[in-house]
Amino acid sequence: MAHIEERPYGSWPSPIRPADMPTGSLRLGRARYVGDEIWWAESVPAERGRTAVFRAGAEAPALAAPWSARSRVHEYGGGAWTPLDGDRFAFVEQSDQRVYVASPDTAPMPVTPDDPRACFGDLVFADGDLWGVREIHARAHETPARGIVRIPLDGGEVTSVVAGSDFVAFPAPRAGRLAWIAWDHPDMPWDAAELRIGAIGADGTVAAWTVAAGGRASAGHPRVSALQPEWTGDDELVFLQDPPLAVPLADGTRPARWNLFSCHVSADGRAADPEPIFPADGDTGGALWQLGARWFAPLPNDRILAVMTNGRSQLAVIDRATGEVTELETPLTGDVLVHDARGGRVLLTGAGERVPGGLWQLDIDAKSLEAVRGGELADDALAAVARPMTFAGPNGPVHTFYYAPHHPGFRAPRGELPPALVLVHGGPTGHVTGDVSPAIAFFTSRGIGVLDVNYGGSTGYGRAYRERLAGAWGIADVADVRAAAEGLVERGLADPARLAIKGGSAGGWTVLCALADTDVFSAGISRYGVADLRMLLAETHDFEARYLDSLVGPWPEAEADYIARSPLSRPEALRTPLLILQGSEDPVVPPSQSEALRDAVRANGVPHAYLLFEGEGHGFRRAETIERCFAAELAFLGSALGFAPSGVPALALDGA
Repeated sequence: MAHIEERPYGSWPSPIRPADMPTGSLRLGRARYVGDEIWWAESVPAERGRTAVFRAGAEAPALAAPWSARSRVHEYGGGAWTPLDGDRFAFVEQSDQRVYVASPDTAPMPVTPDDPRACFGDLVFADGDLWGVREIHARAHETPARGIVRIPLDGGEVTSVVAGSDFVAFPAPRAGRLAWIAWDHPDMPWDAAELRIGAIGADGTVAAWTVAAGGRASAGHPRVSALQPEWTGDDELVFLQDPPLAVPLADGTRPARWNLFSCHVSADGRAADPEPIFPADGDTGGALWQLGARWFAPLPNDRILAVMTNGRSQLAVIDRATGEVTELETPLTGDVLVHDARGGRVLLTGAGERVPGGLWQLDIDAKSLEAVRGGELADDALAAVARPMTFAGPNGPVHTFYYAPHHPGFRAPRGELPPALVLVHGGPTGHVTGDVSPAIAFFTSRGIGVLDVNYGGSTGYGRAYRERLAGAWGIADVADVRAAAEGLVERGLADPARLAIKGGSAGGWTVLCALADTDVFSAGISRYGVADLRMLLAETHDFEARYLDSLVGPWPEAEADYIARSPLSRPEALRTPLLILQGSEDPVVPPSQSEALRDAVRANGVPHAYLLFEGEGHGFRRAETIERCFAAELAFLGSALGFAPSGVPALALDGA
């Protein structure tokens, strides 16, 4: 029988090191079939976080260093590479945002002008042409000009095919017509986005279009979000729409969910009324933070593979001819995206409660799933397995996933309750799905419980849950994380005196508000967190420039709320030990926010540390940064919560 040693929670030695974190969780991008091969994009932490394009089975990447395929359209990018003909591919180079054409054996050559104002993304090769989204910046604080463009592969003039809206996505050309998604300020794409269709004229442009679905005051609903148009033939378009269901479910309800719809499209680009394909109380769709995300794929024989999410995700095949829906038994239950399909084979990225994130090939007819990249645990014995938990909150149920402390070689003294780290995802329109995660096992294997919270405002539970945050950011989210943390204590799963909270970006805002407005937490970790709404409004990028209209209220009418809710407006309330982590080149939440926060806690004499990482943006990518963050977080938690962590150096705290 293996010996089990008794040690206090938080002090268990773990073989999962901070140095393992950069490669512990893969950052995968677009995947495609290229000939008989599988290609994909992946961030390489050891190479300063550049995004390479890899080929399965090849010794060298198709896109070698120092090239990096990363777009800055809408700031979060997406769709930064696409295969062309043969083994050629096009990509957006991170450094200058120009589009290049390359192959594994030829050096990249630019095919767009050298224009520092322009960037490209959402690249699509269709009907023999390269299409994409172009964003042109003029002056600071002005809305960039965006539109769908056609990009000649010989370096000729880029054609502006259609514009006329603040944001565009999903260019889908077919047989002389173009479908795409568009939305305007103050909406975000998950609030109200239109599916537009128009005929491409002799001059290569779309002069007029019709709105086939989505938008404001659509289908009897004030706002509808359309997503992901896909042609299934020359006259049919399949797409996603939320919320209207033309047909009620079996119980008579009409839940506000992203579901599959289709419409017939005439030769001149006119669309018939949308028809539901499969009404379901689950989301096929999600928040469009990055361009090119896909949640379904048409298959041969009039079938569709779809991801349906209700907390966790389920893959299903919909047979349109028979109406039969077959749920597939796979280990993938979270963050599942559909990248490409060829015959009955499909490329997916995703994770599950017992498999970490990876790139997968699903053979639907053979009912087999194989990992192409990732998908394997370094140590099964230390895997952190989540338990779904729902707590009662003042705004309704709060959905969470709890990871208990776990190490086969250690246990805590009888009667000791573990410290717990409450995680707050970013967005705030985001989602966590209880996947097995080396980043979470880093803490649970040391005797620290982790509670991952889908506070009101999260996706994956329908529009009503998502809109719980409308006008209430900094209030409803704080109430939900508080209810979840206190519920964990009430169930006897955490020490009430050793609760910590951690979040990044919008999650960092909730962390800071929770520290200022509640007395539940004994420590906080903010990764590039929002601390002052007026500063965010003045400094952030255009994609989120009007996001706060729905989360707080329109500016300047709601200025009083912007001031009252911001933690930096009441610095005297910031009395909890705090670790602040920030990138020097973050355009979303600039360093000025974190520096003002540091100055406030310093003035209060609060134990704190501020770590600024040169060259990092919004979301850390470099190996040395990621390693340093996890080591600092563990050391900080030990100091703030009163345990001696193993395997990391002490972190000097100002004000301690």
